[in-house]
Amino acid sequence: MTKADMEKAFPSPLIVGDKDEVLPIWPLYQQISTETPLVGYAFESIDMAAVPGFAGVPFNLLVAIDPNGTFLDVRVLSHHEPVFLEGLGEKPLIDFAKQYPGISLMQNIKIDASPSAAARANTANAYLDGVTKATASIRIFNQSVLASSLTVAREKLGYAKGRDPDLIARLKGDLFEPMSWDEMVKAGLITRFQFTNQQIEEQFKDTIGEGQDEEALDEPDGLFSELYVANLTVPSVGRNLLLPEAWQYLKENIAENDQILLVLGAGRYSFVGEDFVRGKVPERLSLQQAELPIEIRDFDFSDRLDLYELEYQLKLPEDLQDHEWKAFHVIGQAGLDPAFPYEFQLHATRQKGWLYPETVSKSLDFETVLPEEYFVAAETDNKTWHSLWAGRTTDIAILLAGLFVLTVVLIRYPLLTRGKQHLGWFRTVYLIFTLVFIGWYAQGQLSIVNITGILQAWLADRSLEFFLYDPMTVILWAYIGLTFFIWGRGTFCGWLCPFGALQELIGKLLAFLKLPQLKVSTKLDAQLKWVKYLVLLVIMVVAVVSVPLTGSVVEIEPFKTSITLIFDRSWPFVLWAVVLLGLSLFVYKGYCRYICPLGAGMAIFGKLRIYNWLPRRSECGSPCQLCNKRCEYQSIEQNGQIDYNECFQCLDCVVIYDDDKQCVPLIVEKRGGRKLKVKNVA
Repeated sequence: MTKADMEKAFPSPLIVGDKDEVLPIWPLYQQISTETPLVGYAFESIDMAAVPGFAGVPFNLLVAIDPNGTFLDVRVLSHHEPVFLEGLGEKPLIDFAKQYPGISLMQNIKIDASPSAAARANTANAYLDGVTKATASIRIFNQSVLASSLTVAREKLGYAKGRDPDLIARLKGDLFEPMSWDEMVKAGLITRFQFTNQQIEEQFKDTIGEGQDEEALDEPDGLFSELYVANLTVPSVGRNLLLPEAWQYLKENIAENDQILLVLGAGRYSFVGEDFVRGKVPERLSLQQAELPIEIRDFDFSDRLDLYELEYQLKLPEDLQDHEWKAFHVIGQAGLDPAFPYEFQLHATRQKGWLYPETVSKSLDFETVLPEEYFVAAETDNKTWHSLWAGRTTDIAILLAGLFVLTVVLIRYPLLTRGKQHLGWFRTVYLIFTLVFIGWYAQGQLSIVNITGILQAWLADRSLEFFLYDPMTVILWAYIGLTFFIWGRGTFCGWLCPFGALQELIGKLLAFLKLPQLKVSTKLDAQLKWVKYLVLLVIMVVAVVSVPLTGSVVEIEPFKTSITLIFDRSWPFVLWAVVLLGLSLFVYKGYCRYICPLGAGMAIFGKLRIYNWLPRRSECGSPCQLCNKRCEYQSIEQNGQIDYNECFQCLDCVVIYDDDKQCVPLIVEKRGGRKLKVKNVA
């Protein structure tokens, strides 16, 4: 955007300054009387953090933050998200962006959470309503906002400069050892600091505060302050000091990478002071790392623990029961790295004079280091998609269980194919699982958009990390990629494609109603099967030539309409999906066999298959043509060979192969006692 564009976006009374020479950001000022104070910075997200969207192309957002890190504005400049392009429409995306103003970068932004009233009152968290059917795109949108804003905040606002909060060490959440207070001290999990009156007096030497504290002068060896510091987020600390209910409460009310730091104090100088306000940032105690400030905010834990047990609030030794204590919350965005020292400062202020007193502040520095066995070193892929996977643990477990069952069935297929009824009910149940759970619920419909997105990201030399924001898609592609070598194309097209499952279930309904379907002639079928390869070629060429046009040509897929949005879309797209489903009423899975570009891609990759795994006999095709006539996909050639590029692995031919009442060679053998040879399938 030019300066003129920025001035249109931020009109009077705001004034747009000149573009920064180091970062592509625009300072925003406001005319107030004769002054023009700085009120914020505006920038395009794509300049700071080009996070690829679900189609492989980054969002470009206009973002404005104030000098305190609070969002002033977030607007959508451009995007190529399939679900919002003639899908849900752009209004839900624009409305989602409108929720950011007023939210601070120092807050945990939680999407689609259902907080209690008490949780909403916790100002450390901010809750945004997500967009149904667009979970992955919204998460990437949020990451674009945060990543770009934090880049500016680290450079201009002093936010943990040089430490990307996604690339820091992580606490080991599963490492727990029952330990006493003394054992935790010995292990380095709790650190003790003592400061005498003489030490604080030395800090004020040669200043107007020197000699202003009579008690410090009278008792130089007396205790000024005693402090204990520990990280409650470390299980071996939190679980040993907190009641089980309180530990559970803590884990449920902080984000994955947040930290809660416990500070206990005694002595004549309180580390929070009499004027401390609960839930606020302390004035007397501060934290920094690598010479940059880290905000610590009172978690107000003591009041919360009273709800669980009035007898005591922390499991402290008897001699520490009277110590003052606070739990301070550090959000993940602050970039506090457990692998580096936690550098604290205890601030003290002195005054001289009565009417117009002079004031001076000095600090006592102390630091604590977390033992390395309690954290995992930083990794280059520690990005926010990890939390998305953690949030879908149940969905992932169900999907993995379903893939395991399918794997067992395809390996031990004779268990089902020896009886047509067994295969029939299992296949129907599994197709319902694919349609309802994988497709409509978990939004795991693979699409040609996945391929064009990767292609466009690769051409633009962008990271493929956007793919990781949708765990269902990643797991399915990983599974399909492996099975290409074993079973070929049919594993996905025959069992794991929700739209394919919908078509087949419609076909089964027609069979139940005994309604006939057309069978395309062998010659025409062979010609039509080349159409999907042509469609794939056109889409790939368009993806290379034009990103905007790609969003239109991929609409030949009805997946977004029928599976992702469940037909909640404008009428032309619904009509197209219905037409294709109507096609399956007359031609068995016609879209899958003749049009689907994803199916064409699957068939190409399916050539990686290393062996022919479906059994054949020497009589198959010569003279027996039963399987050839019965195959709904017309993937068995007249010579009896299976065309694995077109086979959907329905296993119906294997049922015939094992049935001595259907398989002609078996019937002949049974009647004449002649033993027949089996073709080598390797």
